[in-house]
Amino acid sequence: MRRLIAILTLVLAVVAGSTEALGQETFKRKLEQVSFVPKGAWITGVSVSYSQSDQDKYQFLIVENINGDTYTFKVSPMLMFCFKDNLAAGGRFSYSRQRTRLNSADIVLDSETSYNIDNLYSISHSYTGTALFRSYMSLGKSTRFGLFNEVQLQLGGGQSKICTGSGEDVTGTYQRNFDFSVGLAPGLAVFLNNYSALEVNVGVLGFNYSHHTALTDQVQVANFHSQRANFKINLFSITFGVVFYI
Repeated sequence: MRRLIAILTLVLAVVAGSTEALGQETFKRKLEQVSFVPKGAWITGVSVSYSQSDQDKYQFLIVENINGDTYTFKVSPMLMFCFKDNLAAGGRFSYSRQRTRLNSADIVLDSETSYNIDNLYSISHSYTGTALFRSYMSLGKSTRFGLFNEVQLQLGGGQSKICTGSGEDVTGTYQRNFDFSVGLAPGLAVFLNNYSALEVNVGVLGFNYSHHTALTDQVQVANFHSQRANFKINLFSITFGVVFYI
């Protein structure tokens, strides 16, 4: 009996030692970290867009005889600092302005049903500040192609005004809004040379909160808010840009 216990003890000791040695060999890895974006680098970029259109008896689906004009302007500078290899933090500011002036339009549902819209004027502007944090990872040992993950904390607001009619029949609504969002946006960076890169990112995870206050004809006041969470890839949030690394 004592001999059997001694043999079992010896077998268990051998098995335990082999398992420990196998575990050490299995989990021992030598990962090589490539400095894709070195410490001390500044990351900057700016995007500016402007569009304008004029319509004269234009037709779109059920809307006919559209007469008016519209324009949209947006500017968004960004600045980040790489405080450690492959880690960067900074911010982005965005400002946009849009105006639409519709002199007249007809909504035609069928040959017997139609509506007329005239003297519609809308103008709005918004501003947004975003805190950014990025972590980069190279694809293999390449310093030209890499992935990054961007965490975004965004605060913004804006005002808008819309009015219709003319003379004593003018009616309008003034609105203020506040927005807060947290998001995660992974992307791909491709260096064109040592100082510039093409970036593509897409929003995946995020939470957004919006609050709106509307005042109609200086009499009626309305407040409403909304929350929205996103836990899937949004193909409509794909962003392309050129960024400079200094």
